[in-house]
Amino acid sequence: MVKLTITLTVYGADKICPSCINSPGSKETYEWLQAAISRKFGDGGIKYEYVDIFDPPKVHHHQAFVERIFNEDLFYPVVLVEEDIVGEGNPRLKSIYKALEQRGLAPA
Repeated sequence: MVKLTITLTVYGADKICPSCINSPGSKETYEWLQAAISRKFGDGGIKYEYVDIFDPPKVHHHQAFVERIFNEDLFYPVVLVEEDIVGEGNPRLKSIYKALEQRGLAPA
């Protein structure tokens, strides 16, 4: 049996998005998502990544997406499930859960 692994990536920064006043910071959102998702789906099946948009790793797809964030004026944090944007600014759990379920992850 093949074990399913879905990548959830949060692109964000230590400073809060100027348009996202009163929203939690990117790292708080990243930690909150991990806790909320593990309550619904359990601890397996998801690989979590956090990418600082002001200091991205030297990985082409991360650097290209960071460039897209700035070029398109996306609100951060930006949440991706695999390569699909499922939330930006203040992400909604409902849309993230839906994206995970569409990729085969079942609630625990």
